[in-house]
Amino acid sequence: MTRIAKALFLTLAFALFASVAAAQKPKRPWLNTSQSFKVRAQELVSAMTLKEKCSQLTNIARAIPRLGVPAYNWWSEALHGVLVNGATNFPEPIGLGATFDPPLIHQMARAISFEARVIHEQSVRNGNSFIFHGLDFWAPNINIFRDPRWGRGQETYGEDPYLTGRMAVAYVTGMQGTNPRYYRVISTPKHFDAHSGPEPIRHFSDYDISRHDLEATYLPAFRAAIVHGHAGSIMCAYTATNGQPDCANQFLLQTTLRGDWQFHGYVVSDCDAVQDIFSGHHYRPTQPQASAISLERGMDNECYGFTSAPHGGDYRPYLEAVQEGYLSVHAIDRALVRLFTARMKLGMFDPPSMVPYDHINPDQLNSPAHRALDLKLAEQSMVLLKNDGVLPLKPSIRRIAVVGPLADQTAVLFGNYSGVPKDPVTALAGIRAAFPNARITYVPGTQFLNDHGFHPVPADLLTTPSGQPGLQAHYAAAGAMIGFARSRPTPLASRVEPTIDLTAASLPAAAHNAKSLFVRWSGYLTPRRSGDYYLGVRGDAAFAGVSANGRRLAQAFRFDPGIAWIHLRAGRRVRLSFIAGFRPGASPRARLVWARISRRANPAALAAAKRADAVIAVVGIDSNLESEQSPVDQPGFFGGDRTNLKMPAPEEALVRSVARSGKPLVVVLMNGSALAVRWEKHHAAAILEAWYPGEVGGAAIGKTLSGANDPGGRLPVTFYKSVHQLPPFEDYSMQGRTYQYFHGHPLWPFGYGLSYTTFRFSDLQLPTAPVTAGDPLNVSVRVTNTGHVAGDEVAELYLQFPKVPGAPIRALRGVQRIHLDPGASQTLHFHLKRRDLSMVTAVGHIIVARGDYLLSVGGGQPGTGAPVVSGHFTIHGQLRLPD
Repeated sequence: MTRIAKALFLTLAFALFASVAAAQKPKRPWLNTSQSFKVRAQELVSAMTLKEKCSQLTNIARAIPRLGVPAYNWWSEALHGVLVNGATNFPEPIGLGATFDPPLIHQMARAISFEARVIHEQSVRNGNSFIFHGLDFWAPNINIFRDPRWGRGQETYGEDPYLTGRMAVAYVTGMQGTNPRYYRVISTPKHFDAHSGPEPIRHFSDYDISRHDLEATYLPAFRAAIVHGHAGSIMCAYTATNGQPDCANQFLLQTTLRGDWQFHGYVVSDCDAVQDIFSGHHYRPTQPQASAISLERGMDNECYGFTSAPHGGDYRPYLEAVQEGYLSVHAIDRALVRLFTARMKLGMFDPPSMVPYDHINPDQLNSPAHRALDLKLAEQSMVLLKNDGVLPLKPSIRRIAVVGPLADQTAVLFGNYSGVPKDPVTALAGIRAAFPNARITYVPGTQFLNDHGFHPVPADLLTTPSGQPGLQAHYAAAGAMIGFARSRPTPLASRVEPTIDLTAASLPAAAHNAKSLFVRWSGYLTPRRSGDYYLGVRGDAAFAGVSANGRRLAQAFRFDPGIAWIHLRAGRRVRLSFIAGFRPGASPRARLVWARISRRANPAALAAAKRADAVIAVVGIDSNLESEQSPVDQPGFFGGDRTNLKMPAPEEALVRSVARSGKPLVVVLMNGSALAVRWEKHHAAAILEAWYPGEVGGAAIGKTLSGANDPGGRLPVTFYKSVHQLPPFEDYSMQGRTYQYFHGHPLWPFGYGLSYTTFRFSDLQLPTAPVTAGDPLNVSVRVTNTGHVAGDEVAELYLQFPKVPGAPIRALRGVQRIHLDPGASQTLHFHLKRRDLSMVTAVGHIIVARGDYLLSVGGGQPGTGAPVVSGHFTIHGQLRLPD
């Protein structure tokens, strides 16, 4: 009886102690701000059921009301501005690369992050968790632009690993901020690691890449972003490297990222990349096994798409993988602790009074200060490729003819991954503002890329699938309005319409209150005249697409999209389908239009040129022709990529036509990749590379042509003479690519750019005694503006290494951009650390090699005509650096 009494007493005492302890323990310990974020994340994850855990593994994380976890969409974009309408749209990154100015990129990223906080706060206040309104941004794109045919190269900072790494660190640190406790936002460098086209085969391509090329070219910028920029996230790519998909790649995710670089953030997949492990690469025989191997090897958050799948279909493979024994709960918990640590470091589970970024003035969104910064970046991105003395145009000039289809367009300013800013400035508007006293005549000169010459498709040419006049229209709510979505839309209404002429007033009654509207029109078009046509839907849609006879011809994901090139034959019926999706709260607007294409230059352009004192031709390509994977199939373009480097033939014909006027011809290029403008180099008086220059890019163009801005930009890529100078696009070997390994003569080299003034480099100071391998190297040089106008100079420091197998021709190892008044001088100092002095051997070892080095500092590469000063130094001994 005594033993029983003691046992009873101990049981009651333990129960009392446990109840007291439970009463003292917070009901939601993950809200205890005195604990570390990791401990809090662990507490939260441990309270979830398996299904709740799996529901957090895709980009559309579900709410868990019983735990106080709000829904969250991890997918936001800010490549060069937050991808929502009304945010500041800075120049496309290839233009940012041309600035050679990492500190200015840091300022830009900081401005973007403040606008991001404003947008997120507004969304949370309205009870929303919309895509693109979060605080995790899938940028920057720091892939190496190894081949100018790649359609997404415009999103990168160019072909050089060192410059890309400097830009990456500047962007990441500007976005994430310096608060020791909280991120302002999280920056996600992408696409780890070598992804760089071709676009049409990205979901199943597997590339054999040597250790040399990985260490020398493809990995350094990502290392800089993680090791020096401390990025909180990273995105793995669609492609496979050396036999393993990048989102399940042991060398990339485990050996390199988590091992060598000691990365503690989270890894997000590119959209569809986890599905590609099964359906594209066939690396695993089922989707649950593919999802499992990706998570086990270090991917933490799957980008499934724009919308979730019904009944948890987007995260179900993870549940099934656990049930089938392919996936451990430990791997799920590890991923979720990383994800919720990130959300907590963004302040999402703390009182707003504790989070310094929760009360940002909403006036920062597209503020005057941000637009001024945008203009400065656009001005610095301008690269003067040729000038026979015609630029800057004299203020006294009276008559200017502006030709070219891109001069009066806004979309070409923005590039890939952009919203629509409030007050964009076209090139034509910028030229008119820069020359207020001149008579300016504008003639597009060609139908190619001209978005002003469209007309409504006559209703009497249209018939429904059942043979009635008009088109069959189906209206639905949300769901599958975007190409990546897999869920079905909810039908709202169907009717026959004479043509596509949609406005808010013409909506069916059942569609008036739809938050997100999706419309599909289908039927037949029977043209009366044969020829090539532009055909599509114009309006204000988040997404639009055009299909003919079951084949997708065009798609776009932003303002005013959905125009396709198509060949039509008189009297031959074509089965057409048009789709358009509209953002929540947007006023729908869509119209079916077409234009017959003439590939000949308009004679009016030559007539205008003859009457002018100077001719400005604004020509190039746009980010619908070169883009992310797309159905584009036109001469020179396929699937989002380019098939040659030529100027499109209609624009080439236009430029040659106006050149016959005999008037000074200035060519302004707008493009996101190198154009082989060989004829223009020999026949134009001046050539200005303007890229996709952002919302106020037209003002920068005008100010540069007038001399109010001295063009100090430098080419971040090599401009080759033709595609024949390049290896096959699908070959990821770096031999014969970029200025580091290309032995031919380019049209213009990497780092090239002219100015309206002149500079001299002198007084190069290098150590005279040998430097011990592993020690730093200090360099100084004096730069003087020897011209008559103020201007920017970019000091580029290059190394030529001892003759060790694997060494490049030369490599950029330092860059500084400065502004100097006429006659002024400045001494610049460079501090080169051991990794700056290193190279990669043929077998992939990173070494500081013994021997003689040639160091050059100047306004471009040595031997390219740029002002340069050079000197030698010697390294004693040899040192191998960690991978």
